[in-house]
Amino acid sequence: MDDDKPAREALYEMVLTAGYKAAAAPSAESALEILARHPVELVLTDIHMPDMNGLELTAAVKERFDADVVVLTGFADSHTYEEAIGRGASDFLLKPVRLPELKARIQRVFRERRLWKEREALMEQLKKLSITDGLTNLYNRRHFYRQLSTEANRAERYGRVLSLLFFDVDSFKKFNDTYGHLAGDEALKSIARATENCLRVADSIFRYGGEEFAVLLPETSGEQAIIAGQRLRNDIDQLRLAISEEETAKVTVSIGVTEFSPGEEMERCVKRADMAMYNSKRSGGNQVQFIPPDE
Repeated sequence: MDDDKPAREALYEMVLTAGYKAAAAPSAESALEILARHPVELVLTDIHMPDMNGLELTAAVKERFDADVVVLTGFADSHTYEEAIGRGASDFLLKPVRLPELKARIQRVFRERRLWKEREALMEQLKKLSITDGLTNLYNRRHFYRQLSTEANRAERYGRVLSLLFFDVDSFKKFNDTYGHLAGDEALKSIARATENCLRVADSIFRYGGEEFAVLLPETSGEQAIIAGQRLRNDIDQLRLAISEEETAKVTVSIGVTEFSPGEEMERCVKRADMAMYNSKRSGGNQVQFIPPDE
């Protein structure tokens, strides 16, 4: 981008010669319009322009778009490298620009851009791994307590209801002994998928540990959570797990439900849900038990 037509056309031709696709703009306004319509990775801009100068454009681009900026100027004494970098520019070039130098600077910006993207992807992957169970791809126990704290605070602040559901696979040791641990792993993955399909998008599902799972049900009373638990129990009871081409197996779960009471310790709510689940198992399994907050 440059308001001087000969300079703009010369730079445009150099970028094309360097092997890149490009668009030319005579003003900051037209440059921003191009950025809004097309996925641009790098902006080359002159500093001195009538309406919005190159440094102001750099700040606008960095705020609104995923693009790097290289600032060009023919007035070395008027602006500094530090000033351009401080506005978000990736590099600062003095005019007149030679093709080999321009090509080298563009390649460096793209190389650093690629490395930054790879680092962001790696950090996102590490973040996901830290809160995700590797077998089922559900959230893990660590994230459960973080999310429970968030939902409990929200329920207290806005006077909303929140319920908690714990469930455990019945006789899972016997299942593993009969069919093997690989079949047990596949069973846990099938249960995880069935749970996701059964519940709402707003609900959060966690692998609490081993064959035990937890579900947070925002905007859900204890009575509503019982209904959700019964629906989940029935869906898992209907699962048929392929052991081989000829053989299938089934599993059932014991479910415990409670409702969060505003002001109570989170551990107390968790203990109550866990006790309700234990009551289900002790009563024969494949059922839902509810313990209200006042018990």
